[in-house]
Amino acid sequence: MSNQEIKDRRPIRELIQTENAPNAVGTYSQAVSAGGFLYTSGQVGINPSSGEIESKDVKLQCLQVLKNILAILEARNLSLVNIVKLNVFLKDLNDFGDLNDTFKEFFGDTNYPARSTVEVAGLPLGARVEIDCIAIES
Repeated sequence: MSNQEIKDRRPIRELIQTENAPNAVGTYSQAVSAGGFLYTSGQVGINPSSGEIESKDVKLQCLQVLKNILAILEARNLSLVNIVKLNVFLKDLNDFGDLNDTFKEFFGDTNYPARSTVEVAGLPLGARVEIDCIAIES
């Protein structure tokens, strides 16, 4: 198979970048649109204005993460209702209750996406929570 044939068979994807969410802190894109879905990279609680994680409080970090995800969605004219799945990584699973409280505040009482939550040994920049998102683009 020629290089051109390989290129022609690749799925069409678009890299997403917005100034309203933090820049990547590594070799990845904020998000990728492909196959009718938007896939975000893991977001930590960086305030895009300052470029810093401004709080050690897990609820405030989680809220900032969700705002960052929403900013990426909005760059594609999407909203919270487009989210189908969130993967949550917590530094300490004892923060699970705070995570749930923040989700109730952010999503309301009934608009919850599917979600997985796991405890991890560490996160970038000393973050206490990281979340990635899969959203449908229709």
